[in-house]
Amino acid sequence: MRHHLTELVLFSTYAELRAERARSYLGFVWWLAEPAMMMAAFWIVFDVILDTGGRDYLPFLLIGLVVWQWMKSCITHAGHAIWTNLGLIRQVRVPVLIFPFVQMFADTVKFGCVFVLLLAILWLLGFPPNRAYAALPLLLLSIFVCAAGAGLVVAALMPLVPDLRFVIEQVLTVVMFLSGVAFALRNVPDWLMTANPVLVLLDAVRGVLMYGTWPDWPALARATAASFAAGAIGVGLVLRFAPRYPKMAV
Repeated sequence: MRHHLTELVLFSTYAELRAERARSYLGFVWWLAEPAMMMAAFWIVFDVILDTGGRDYLPFLLIGLVVWQWMKSCITHAGHAIWTNLGLIRQVRVPVLIFPFVQMFADTVKFGCVFVLLLAILWLLGFPPNRAYAALPLLLLSIFVCAAGAGLVVAALMPLVPDLRFVIEQVLTVVMFLSGVAFALRNVPDWLMTANPVLVLLDAVRGVLMYGTWPDWPALARATAASFAAGAIGVGLVLRFAPRYPKMAV
């Protein structure tokens, strides 16, 4: 049974990627063009116009936006996954957890393409590979768990409170500015570092890619533990409300 579910998730992820590529004239190119346009907009505003970027701002911005766009896409797409598939859930008996995970895996594949391009750009800017790259697999896994935890909680609640889809974008915008995605946060209070795992994870990725420094392992462990806790809560909520989803209107 578990083998069949794995095949279903992988095939559905592949189908989702093909369908998304078919919906756009640019196809695969749009996966790279969309984040590139966002990076250009932030760079023009904060570095060219406001002149608040400072030294090494371009790689700082590129890393922050690439990682954040991955997290944001996973959270929003996973959050909508069950609610938008209520009609299918009423017709086919499948584990509802499949829907958010398919969306997150599809977003992760797209992130992988953009991340390879990001590494190439960083090397051209004078930030070559270093020994701290060995920490990247663990860091990326922690980031995925963080996004998955938030996405699953939203996915579980959105069918019950559909208006949540209007709130989540605003909440994520606030989190972005509180996480130093586009500009450095100076004099960050300790409570914010503890309460915001995104800030810790972004700081760790930038340290590895730009300066070759190893992550702050205790802080990373706390952020990862909080992410796993959110994921467990999200899975628990989805499983608890699963019998109610087929009875809900789209």
